[in-house]
Amino acid sequence: MIETLRTVRLVLRPFRADDLEDLVALDADREVMFFITGGTPTPREEVEREDLPDFLAYAAGDTGYGFWVAEEQATGAFLGWFHLRPHADAPADEPELGYRLRRSAWGRGYATEGSRALVDHAFEALGARRVYAETMAVHLASRRVMEKAGLRYVRTFRADWPVRIPGDEEGDVEYAITREEWLAARSVSPG
Repeated sequence: MIETLRTVRLVLRPFRADDLEDLVALDADREVMFFITGGTPTPREEVEREDLPDFLAYAAGDTGYGFWVAEEQATGAFLGWFHLRPHADAPADEPELGYRLRRSAWGRGYATEGSRALVDHAFEALGARRVYAETMAVHLASRRVMEKAGLRYVRTFRADWPVRIPGDEEGDVEYAITREEWLAARSVSPG
């Protein structure tokens, strides 16, 4: 089961079945979905039959990895979600970090705050050796979040996406941080 995590402003908690409407609304926002589907909303049926059940299965699992709802601590408002999970064809101790937030949460530091919390959680509690994240090369806001969360640029590559998105001709980028880099950064950081 995944743990509930708290930051200064966020509560990161496991998904519940009653999160469906917030998840549908998030994926219905064309701007939120631009760098994922070119702006095409996710059909409600897909969220209901595929996405939410996958998120709930992670929440009930025993790996500690999964998807977290991001809520504003002060109000309980749904802001979006974060994930930290290894891919099926990757080592179990190398999870991918990801996030999707409502537009109202953009530019307020929530993505960085939640990402830092999950990077720390990966190394402190889950025994991760390396945490990585990927985005389109042209998605500068997401790249900046990765950098602020302590990840560094690793490579540019070309992913085979089913939907053509303006800017995908520039490729995708991978950012990562290893346990050793994370420990070194903590030893020089105040507090």
